Formats: sequence, C-alpha cells, structure tokens
Amino acid sequence: MGFEVIDRLGDKLRMQRAKTRKNALVSEGVYRGERLALCKPLTYMNLSGEAVRDLCRWYKVEPEDALIISDDVDLPVGTIRLRPYGGAGTHNGWRSIIQETGSNRFPRIRVGVGSPPPEWDLANWVLAGFQSPEEKKIIEDALNRACDAAIEFLDSGIEKAMNLYNRANEPTAKTDTKA
Repeated sequence: MGFEVIDRLGDKLRMQRAKTRKNALVSEGVYRGERLALCKPLTYMNLSGEAVRDLCRWYKVEPEDALIISDDVDLPVGTIRLRPYGGAGTHNGWRSIIQETGSNRFPRIRVGVGSPPPEWDLANWVLAGFQSPEEKKIIEDALNRACDAAIEFLDSGIEKAMNLYNRANEPTAKTDTKA
C-alpha cells in the first residue's frame, strides 16, 4: 500500500524518475520550495528499517520530518489512519524501522487491508491484492485519500492532516475478505 501511495504522490507532484540510493528507490524533487524525496525501500519489508535509517542519515532528516506510509492488517479494508508517532503493533516493517532508527517518532499513514482469514499466511494475505470490483474501488479510494493526506502533511503538518483525514474515512462498504 505504501508503494502505491508513493507512486501516486510522485505522479501528482511530478517527481523525477526514481534512482537507487541507500537500498531504496528514490524520486527527488522540490515541493513548495523545499527538497522532497519519495523513497521505497528495496529491502524485504521486515528489514525496511535499514533503508529508513540510512535515508534519514543521508538526507539529514529527523524522524518527525519524515512520513512513512504502510499497510495495516489491524485496520478494516480501506480505512486510513494518521498518527504523529507510535509503536510497531503487529507490523514487522514498523518493528524494523523503530529498531534500526531507535525512534518511534515517525509520522505515519496506515492503509487498512483487513485481517487474513485463519487459513491464510499473513505475508500472502498482504501481497495477494484485491479481487472483487467492490474491494478494488474501496482500496482505490483509500489510496487516493492517503495520497491527499500526505500532501496535507507536507502543506500543514501531521496535526492538520490527522484532523482532516482521520474523520469519517471509513470505506463506504465493509469487507474483510479478498476472494
């Protein structure tokens, strides 16, 4: 989900074509007079903290000034949640980021993908994609809202983005299955 949002954000902001830097695909540009880098770690998700750590050092960015976008199996499909910081929860990628950087102070946008059925492996669930037209519409809307929320973060900070995008962002139809 994070990569999908980053791709949309890059298109919307007309960012440069991505190049490899510090174990990530990085698109650079300028937004409202400030340097901006959109980064997609090339490590396994469970090791994404290595790329985040190295990119923060390279760009001299404090955790509070970075925004991390990820999926979340603990949120209903299509729900987005913004927070100024927090723990890893059940997300191994977040666990890696917090461990490698020594900080949980990263603002975040989480995109809900729902919980897997008992017979599904968690990794397969997250990577499976959405099948039904209803699910695809719900996720499409969530990805667009997450992209808009990221722009609001850039424009006004995490508090305003949270106030705007954490309100009434539940998907129009509830679903917890992908098949």
